Amino acid sequence: MHVRRVELTDFRSYERVAVDLEPGVSVLVGHNGMGKTNLIEALGYVATLDSHRVATDAPLVRSGATSAVIRCALVHEGRELLVELEIVPGRANRARLNRSPVRRPREVLGALRMVLFAPEDLELVRGDPSERRRYLDDLLVARQPRYAGVRADYDRVVKQRNALLRSAYLNRKVGGNRGQDLSTLAVWDQHLAHHGAELLAGRLELAAALAPHLTKAYDAVAAGRGAAAISYASRLGDALQMDRPALETAILDRLAERRPVEIERGTTLVGPHRDDLALVLGDLPVKGYASQGETWSFSVALRLAAYDLLRSDGIEPILVLDDVFASLDAERRDRLAALVSDAGQLLVTCAVPEDVPASLRGARYDVMTGSVTRVS
Repeated sequence: MHVRRVELTDFRSYERVAVDLEPGVSVLVGHNGMGKTNLIEALGYVATLDSHRVATDAPLVRSGATSAVIRCALVHEGRELLVELEIVPGRANRARLNRSPVRRPREVLGALRMVLFAPEDLELVRGDPSERRRYLDDLLVARQPRYAGVRADYDRVVKQRNALLRSAYLNRKVGGNRGQDLSTLAVWDQHLAHHGAELLAGRLELAAALAPHLTKAYDAVAAGRGAAAISYASRLGDALQMDRPALETAILDRLAERRPVEIERGTTLVGPHRDDLALVLGDLPVKGYASQGETWSFSVALRLAAYDLLRSDGIEPILVLDDVFASLDAERRDRLAALVSDAGQLLVTCAVPEDVPASLRGARYDVMTGSVTRVS
């Protein structure tokens, strides 16, 4: 798979731009603020229907415009697919495949598989559990796009259940009848257990499949200095079965157990939205114990493990290194370059061409405000 062409209209800093790409290495060169990452962000949006930089769609639309359009021509096994997305803040986004409208934008998921490594990925290691949950869920959807619907259904149930618990909490604070407010809670418990078990089973299967790739990737990135491991950390316990009915029962049991506390706090405390991905180096958790170099190595290993897992599934994702090399010493630059040099399509962004190892200096594009020009 590779991206043959990407066109942007009113996306971020671009009023209109079109970039033709080829398999192999492409290096986007430009000073900070010129729009390199905006182009990468657009491709990431096609892959995930989300931005790795902002939580809402509004900042993606160029100032003064009412909507933004991304067109992406993809080639896979000799066949071309055109994906078009229209981003309209405050309204439902629209999508087309080969110029035919689809009912929901998430139907385009899976058309472009992409693994992105950026400096912000250090938060995968040292940040909140939500960063690691998002990493898992994005990878889960990349492997099996149907999980986009599972995740959306689960998030909707949690939101509705939280609204019910919050209403009961506020009613109780003013001396009302909380029993009446919670009359439908059992129904939402069933929905949460059903969708939560589906999402949890997918995450458990994914973490198990990802673990050996992570260990191998960290060993390569860190040149054998330390043994890395990951495991899924659920609030339901450590010895979880991947059987969905069993997981559904476990969620329902824990909901019944935690109900008094949930009512007291006015929020849902049980389910995969409370889980984490445990990162371990040697016998210690990475967060709080790893050095800066170890943290960097682990974050790179997480992305490389995702890339290797997708490839082992028979999927050749696009690999993107966004402004990564500038912060690395020569040894780490060369080691990372060796690990990614066989990618089917690799996009690299940088401010200074010399930051990119010679082995990765393929086609070059100069990025200026509002324009992208191929120069070699």
